[in-house]
Formats: sequence, C-alpha cells, structure tokens
Amino acid sequence: MKSKIEEIFKKNNNIVIGAIHFPPLLGYAESPGLDVALENALADLKAFERGGVDGIIFENNYDLPHKIFVDPSTIAAMTFLGEKLRRATDLPLGISVLWNDYRAAFCIARILGLQFIRVPVFVDKVRTNYGVVTGNARDVINFRKGIGAKSVAVFADIHVKHAKLLSKHSLAQSARLAIKNHADGLIITGKWTGVSPEIERIKRLREKIPYFPILIGSGMDARNARDLFHFANAAIVSTSLKKGSARSGEVNVKGCDQRIDVKKVKALVARLKNDKH
Repeated sequence: MKSKIEEIFKKNNNIVIGAIHFPPLLGYAESPGLDVALENALADLKAFERGGVDGIIFENNYDLPHKIFVDPSTIAAMTFLGEKLRRATDLPLGISVLWNDYRAAFCIARILGLQFIRVPVFVDKVRTNYGVVTGNARDVINFRKGIGAKSVAVFADIHVKHAKLLSKHSLAQSARLAIKNHADGLIITGKWTGVSPEIERIKRLREKIPYFPILIGSGMDARNARDLFHFANAAIVSTSLKKGSARSGEVNVKGCDQRIDVKKVKALVARLKNDKH
C-alpha cells in the first residue's frame, strides 16, 4: 500500500518541497501589501519550478509576532495568495498557517484543493514565544473529517523548532504517538530555522520507524542533503535557497525581501538526482 507521501509526489524518496514565505500580511505594520506579496510568491514559485522541486508549501513566516490561531485577515490573505499559486502551478501544493492554526490550514486546503498541511504541534506540548501549545491530534483529525478534507495529508512536526518541549516523550515516543493518531508524515527539525537535525538523531528514529515517511523540516542544503536523505524521504527547504546571507537579529535568518535563487535550487536537486537509494 502506498503512503500518502508517495500518492502526492509520485515517488517515495528524495522529495524536495520548496517553501514560499509570505511577507507580513494584512494587519501587520510592516506589510508591503498583497500585490507585493503575490509578486514575490510567484517569483519564488518560478525559481522553485525551474530548479526542479517536487512540491510547494506556502507559509506566513513573517507575521511576527505569530498567533497560535490567526485572525480572519490572515486567513483571507492566505486564501487569496494561495489561490493564485494554485492556478500558477501543477505541482503538489500545501500550506502551514503559523503558529499552529490547523483549522485555518484545513479550510484553505479544502477550498483550494491543496494536498497537504503542516501541523507544528500535533502530539507534543511546547512553550513558544507566543504561548504554550498543547497538541491534540484527535481534534486535528476530527476537524479534517468534519469539513470533508480527509484527502488532505497531515505532515506533523514532532519536537518542533522555535519551542521548548514540555511533554516528556522521547522523539521515538512522539513519533509513534503521531503515527497512532493518523499523521501521514513526521517532520523533524533542528532547534532553529536554518539548523538541520543531527544525522544520528534521524538515524535512530529511522531504526525505530523503518517504513513511515520522515520529512526534514529545517536546515537542508546541497552539502548535507544526501546524508539526510539517507534516512528521510522528503525535505521542506527555503532559507538555504534564498539569495544573500543571513541577517543579524532576523528571526527567520533571512529577510522577506530575499528571493529564492534558482541556481541554489538546481544545485540541491542535482545533488540528489543520481542518488536512488
């Protein structure tokens, strides 16, 4: 039986998902407006497509400070921008509504025909800069069923970045709990944007769950991609593929004005092209 990830991307390994990071959206003082947001998003989409990625996810990364559940203005903006992206590409498309608004993500996915969502806190309990978040996988899955979105896959973070873990589960225990509660893929991150998870950590998890899809959620680049993909099926990548260097004091490491560099995307994809493990 095919996994959900294989159904979506038509393969099971070396899957590169490019992340489009929207600038601050409606209601944020630094918002450049939806016209600029759309222009930037389409430019990044074009670079990802030309570079050869397998799918796209879009996120409201620069809506700072984040809210656990977002305002209607954010939902409206992300629906508008997502619809334009859906029309512009035939690649599999997903969404993450930060910080943990799975309800908004599912609704937008259902309306626009998106294939997957990312849920940062699914089974864990964490403390963030925006409050304590307690994952409730049952509520997530029941909400998906309730709005008729059962075809939308859930890629769930465990021990997510940008947060202090409050629950006592080991990584493997959180993984098994997420699988038991119908996650379709597990996302593993480093501690922060741009920081990859340790290879040994991914290796140990793969030994515990030999067949379930694992996605890398931070820090992949052309240098470490083959090592990480030895144990993971897919990766969500953006920061390492943006033009320019990291900026001091920037929460997201690079600014919302830094676009995706097609040359970096091609280099990452080429690194994996002949690796058919």
